[in-house]
Amino acid sequence: MSSTPPLGDLPWRERLRERKDRSLSWARNRRRPLNRSGVLIGGLCLTIAVWPLVIAVWDLLGLSSWRTWRSALFAIGGLLLAAGVVGSNWRRSSPIRLMRLILVAWLVAAIAVVALTGLAWLVLDTPGWKPPENLAARHLEAITTRAFAIVAGLGGVALLVIAYRRQRTTETGEQREIVKLFNERFTTAYTELGSDHAAVRLGAIHALAHLADDAPSEDEVQMVIDVLCAYLRMPYFPMPEALPRNASKSRREEHRERELEFASFREVRHTIIRIIGDHLREPTRWRGKDFDFTGVVFDGGDLHGAHFTGGRVSFSETRFIGGTMDFSGARFSGGDVNFARARFTGGDLEFFDTHFSGGDVNFVWSQFADSAVSFIQARFTGGRVSFLANRFTNGKTIFAEALFGGGEVIFSSTRFTGGRADFDDTEFSGSEVSFLRAEFIDCEASFSRVDFSDGRVFFDKASETCPANLLEAVERGKTGVVTLSEEW
Repeated sequence: MSSTPPLGDLPWRERLRERKDRSLSWARNRRRPLNRSGVLIGGLCLTIAVWPLVIAVWDLLGLSSWRTWRSALFAIGGLLLAAGVVGSNWRRSSPIRLMRLILVAWLVAAIAVVALTGLAWLVLDTPGWKPPENLAARHLEAITTRAFAIVAGLGGVALLVIAYRRQRTTETGEQREIVKLFNERFTTAYTELGSDHAAVRLGAIHALAHLADDAPSEDEVQMVIDVLCAYLRMPYFPMPEALPRNASKSRREEHRERELEFASFREVRHTIIRIIGDHLREPTRWRGKDFDFTGVVFDGGDLHGAHFTGGRVSFSETRFIGGTMDFSGARFSGGDVNFARARFTGGDLEFFDTHFSGGDVNFVWSQFADSAVSFIQARFTGGRVSFLANRFTNGKTIFAEALFGGGEVIFSSTRFTGGRADFDDTEFSGSEVSFLRAEFIDCEASFSRVDFSDGRVFFDKASETCPANLLEAVERGKTGVVTLSEEW
């Protein structure tokens, strides 16, 4: 039996399908909002510019009677009614009929011709119009020529509209084919991800990664990432314990099969982590997306150099049970990073040269027991970093040469019990750091050569043993403000 249940039995399968259908429906029906303020300002400017032309035409044609005013109002009302009808059809989610679209194009073309004619008339200093007393043959020929030009122009506009409509229909059909092909490939890939064979799952993982790269929209990229993260969140059983020396041959064979099965499916999980890391090291479409690792069991993995820019990254309630989890050189910027209630029991956790900038970094209620955690040369700049109520027990935690600058750092109510806590050469510059009610119990804590300049650090109500070299660092501080516990 597989140690990981097939994906086909998971309840989130239907939720993913519903989300995909909803995103595709939204993409088909979305419309650009009308910038009403821009329309009003543009209409006002156009009215001011054209008003002298309107007055000149009015005087030229001698339009001053009440009947003429009524005719003008009737024409304006008809134009507004036509514009309302066109606007209502424009807001419809269904396509506009071809004939209506052609009529709208003709109206736009007529308005453009009138506007250009009026502009030319204004440039020529509004010359008067003198109709001929007698219509000669050349006048009729000129009228016929212009009539044909108008008909040809209307026909050309209609042909342009028809060509545009045909092009849109073709593009829509191609887009539908692309979406259909994506859905078929996605269904095949995540179905194979539930196979009982590790090799099939590995192929499905790589297929999903390629799908995300070729996805028609960003929603599909996020959907593939959600599937990969959901696989990591599934129940994961640790390596079978060693058998006693007097175990029977059948038990040894069964144990060997379980070890091989565990190693195979662990390779699948590590491949997912490696693919995520590879895509986040480069400027791909995976950056800026949400990554939900809530409750995942990590027994190693490589995310070094990954850029989690924007989006939401959750490692809450995760368990790091062995191996080396490498975040060295990673960048967490502009989003929320959550390690709340994470448990680090055994293994190594590397945050060497990791940058946390902007947003919130949350390690609240996390536990570090019998593990080595390295924040050497890490950078915490801007935003808020919280190690509130953490428990560091019998392990090694190193913040040597780290920088806490321009934000808020909270170690309040944190307990350091046994092991080693190294803050040597750390710089608290321009930030507010709180060790309020922190406890250092039988812990080898060191604050050698710490720089408290331009910062505010509080050790109020901290208890037990005063960390080594802390008092010397406080005395050496330049403009920083450091308050110590009364016990020290």
